[in-house]
Amino acid sequence: MLTLTLKEALTVPLEAEVLSPDVLASLSHDAIRALPVMLGKRQMRLDEFFDIEGDGGDEIELRGDLSKVKWIGRGMTRGRIRITGNAGMHLGAYMKGGNIEVTGNATDWVGGEMSGGTIHIRGNAGGQLGSAYRGSVSGMSGGTILVEGSAGIEIGMRMKRGLIAVRGPVRDFAGLQMKGGTIVLLSGAEQRTGAWMVRGTIISLQPLKLMPTFATACVYNPSFMGLYARHLARFNFALPHEPNAGGYRRHIGDASVPGKGEILVWEAK
Repeated sequence: MLTLTLKEALTVPLEAEVLSPDVLASLSHDAIRALPVMLGKRQMRLDEFFDIEGDGGDEIELRGDLSKVKWIGRGMTRGRIRITGNAGMHLGAYMKGGNIEVTGNATDWVGGEMSGGTIHIRGNAGGQLGSAYRGSVSGMSGGTILVEGSAGIEIGMRMKRGLIAVRGPVRDFAGLQMKGGTIVLLSGAEQRTGAWMVRGTIISLQPLKLMPTFATACVYNPSFMGLYARHLARFNFALPHEPNAGGYRRHIGDASVPGKGEILVWEAK
């Protein structure tokens, strides 16, 4: 396994998209040490910031507080990155495959416009998980993002496909302009959930303060909920779906678009 340990805490963001199995897998130890990274406007060597052990491969471990290190795993298609510590902005952006795990917290834009793979954050995350970048038409189009803690604003903004699940509370505008895919909120969200959503599904296990542009349709247990429950159970995320335990109240909207999205809110018996 290739192991990189941050030498000292950073005060200026470091852009390090080279930290990806696609880049590192075929490189020797010396070639990895010489890879270029950007500290502000200055191009520098990777080994100026990291102690590096091992040669390239599909298994990478990053150690230290990397909250100032941007673009880790950008566009990766394979392999595994484990971050023992915190992660910076744009973690797994444009990701197509592989796995990223963070033992600490992550900041904004985790999985921005990703199309495949799995990102698992053990701590809290910032805003715009799986979202579209400013000016882009669509956000994530596949893959899975899991957050054990809380998350910030605009998660799943303009997402088309894929799954986002957050165990802790989520801030405003979850599912903003959502076009498809699924967001699971185990602890609910703040205001304006599903604003301007066109399609897609938002599932909440806690009551939500919904906008008046969502209409209540029915209470039921959709058949697909069992599939999601089995998938999320692999990561110890529990999603109720048994009829004898309760049902999901279905709300349709956002009528102001107009949209055909749905927000399902769990109601226990």
